[in-house]
Amino acid sequence: MLDCIVAAAIEEPARNDPPPAPSAGQTYLAGTSPTGEWSDYPDHLAAFGVGGWRFVAPVAGLRVIEKSSGTVAAYGAAGWEMGVVRASRIVVDGQQVVGPQAGAIADPAGGTTADLEARSTITEILSALRQHGLISG
Repeated sequence: MLDCIVAAAIEEPARNDPPPAPSAGQTYLAGTSPTGEWSDYPDHLAAFGVGGWRFVAPVAGLRVIEKSSGTVAAYGAAGWEMGVVRASRIVVDGQQVVGPQAGAIADPAGGTTADLEARSTITEILSALRQHGLISG
């Protein structure tokens, strides 16, 4: 049970029906409308052991890894979120690569000289990419 709580790794995405032949040590995520032995445990982690099924109630912040895809699932106020990453910024090798989103860049309008209009728009795009940390200054 400690593995199920501390380092949970589910076999596959959430499912409502218990697997027909689980192996000891496997953990599943019960869906929102579970059936059979899982019927009283919606959204719970269902860990199978030699004594049968054990269930862990989800709490805000609980995270699991889905083995079949490597996707992280996290439990919050809206239930389980699969593959959603929440961060204020992303840093790779000490370099910020994504930061807070900047405002939109207006589409080019009017103008008679395409080259000047294109250069202005490209400059705005580059500025936005730098502000987001996607390219260096």
